[in-house]
Amino acid sequence: MEVLTKYKVTRSQSHRVTKSQGHRVTKLQSHKVINFRCFAVSFFFIASMSLFSQTNYPTLQDAFGKSHLYESRGNFTDAISVLKSVYQEDSYETNLRLGWVTYLAGLFTESSAYYQKAIKLKPYAIEPKLGFANPASALGNWDQVISQYNDILAIDPQNTTVNYRMGSIYYGRKDYARAEKYLEKVINLYPFDYDSMILYAWTNFKLGKLREAQVMFNKVLLNKPTDTSALEGLGLIK
Repeated sequence: MEVLTKYKVTRSQSHRVTKSQGHRVTKLQSHKVINFRCFAVSFFFIASMSLFSQTNYPTLQDAFGKSHLYESRGNFTDAISVLKSVYQEDSYETNLRLGWVTYLAGLFTESSAYYQKAIKLKPYAIEPKLGFANPASALGNWDQVISQYNDILAIDPQNTTVNYRMGSIYYGRKDYARAEKYLEKVINLYPFDYDSMILYAWTNFKLGKLREAQVMFNKVLLNKPTDTSALEGLGLIK
């Protein structure tokens, strides 16, 4: 028993780590973690540079240049095909451009798909979301349009284009209270813009805010003195 006890004690002592040894072990582990992180960062950087170097910009520039030329001539078929010949699914710019030219060609479903790929590649970009609204609205997918516009406003709450379009959509749906909310933002930023003023005037009229509508119709006539819509509105108020 005594021999066994001594053996156990000796064995347990052999596994003890002094304070100085503990510091050395910790230090060694820290160096391993730092070295691993440096390796990971270096690997990511090298991979990124490799991917960058794989992009053949002269070829892309030539294809894009031809695509623009074909578009200017109304030849949308060739404007599309020249881009498809250099197509890469992970290219934001190519998907965005194909979204546009396929829309011009009337290929609305295909256009929507390209814009959705561009949105996935650059989630915080506003331009593909605005682009997507074109084929989506042509297909009558207004809920999808509103969804994209809401995403834009989450990124850029003061975006005048989107606020105006949201106002127009809800005016068309006869949801004048919602339309007013969006149009008021535009009017505050662009108080003398004709399109915003006239739509805001009619929105106030529909809400029964006749005094506000009258003021706005009169301001419209400062911008366009013979505007028939403004004159009609004033005629209804009198």
